[in-house]
Amino acid sequence: MWPVRKILVIGIGAGNPDHLTVQAVKALQTVDVFFVLDKGTVKQELVDLRASILEAHVTRPYRWLEGRDPERDRTATDYVQAVDDWRRARADVCLELLSSLGADEVGAFLVWGDPSLYDSTLAILDDLLGRGESFEVEVIPGVTSVAALTAGHKVSLNQVGKPVQITTGRRLAAGWPSDVDDVAVMLDASYSFEGVDPDTWIYWGAYLGMPDEILISGRVGDVASQIRAARDEARARKGWIMDTYLLRRT
Repeated sequence: MWPVRKILVIGIGAGNPDHLTVQAVKALQTVDVFFVLDKGTVKQELVDLRASILEAHVTRPYRWLEGRDPERDRTATDYVQAVDDWRRARADVCLELLSSLGADEVGAFLVWGDPSLYDSTLAILDDLLGRGESFEVEVIPGVTSVAALTAGHKVSLNQVGKPVQITTGRRLAAGWPSDVDDVAVMLDASYSFEGVDPDTWIYWGAYLGMPDEILISGRVGDVASQIRAARDEARARKGWIMDTYLLRRT
């Protein structure tokens, strides 16, 4: 039987190194090559966190390979097409990284949060398999930013017997989703929450699990300006921001 390359996609949590699961720690010990998409000096903190995780948990020799993460065209009028183009460009970078993986070696991508939630790594690997590349994929789940958010605010994600929807700020700006009272919003750089009913409750958080974590909650009408100010200040100070929030109609 021919040796097959193996790729691990490991969720590492929302920012707290303690989010790493026992399963993830065990998986780290099997990896020969760790692949990292470098987002530039502004987000070097995210690369450094991954490196600190390996320093704390990996005792065997390994290689660390970085590829430059391509920029997404944020001015494109066709959002879906722009994302597709960006993913293909990322796949090209990942293909070059994977070329260094030996026939019987294990490679790994350390994914922020969980690989299943608003992350493109699995789609990129599917793209490469569709191009004829040969490797096995194993996914190790991680703590999502949504879970870290609700834990930080000490609330449940949904109300009793009711559904919850996870969406983007872009879609929220188009209107509140139908048939739900609880909406978790990710990827919102446009403060779409400012357009909802001011009596809606919001649980907002940024840099969840990290030393710079910020948590704000209350009626949208009371705290929207506070959230905007906190987000603007934090982004200006650090050069980047990752935030999410839960909206609840009661």
